Amino acid sequence: MPTIYLDACCLNRPFDDQSQDRIRLEAEAVLLILSHVQSDEWRWVGSDVLNLEIEQIPDLEKRAGVALLASSVQKTISIEPSIEARARELNKIGFRAFDAQHLASAQSGGAEIFLTTDDQLLRQAERVSDKLKVRVANPLAWIKEMTEK
Repeated sequence: MPTIYLDACCLNRPFDDQSQDRIRLEAEAVLLILSHVQSDEWRWVGSDVLNLEIEQIPDLEKRAGVALLASSVQKTISIEPSIEARARELNKIGFRAFDAQHLASAQSGGAEIFLTTDDQLLRQAERVSDKLKVRVANPLAWIKEMTEK
């Protein structure tokens, strides 16, 4: 059973403007991943960082929708000194603060895959993949990989 971590970008995708093909396909991939979580085929690890980022979504309707999706998280990783230390290390190698905290939380929670639609985060993760303890991928690419197994 894969253990996954979806960042806030992923959870926002179903509520983004669906007129672009990429956004629509990524939204469908996120919803398909969540359906596998709902059917207990995959395990979803979230974090206090994820909850904090969701709380900061300015659009109240979108925030409510994202929070509803996030209510399916099966394990929430609390911010601890070890996570903060790892996040600082990740920040030093080029990850933005929230991204570093998400990655450190995913690692601490035993996630095998960290999913994001953030191109900057994906590029940075690819550049320093040897320094990461969790694989980072786009949800559309990952679901395609999983369905081909």
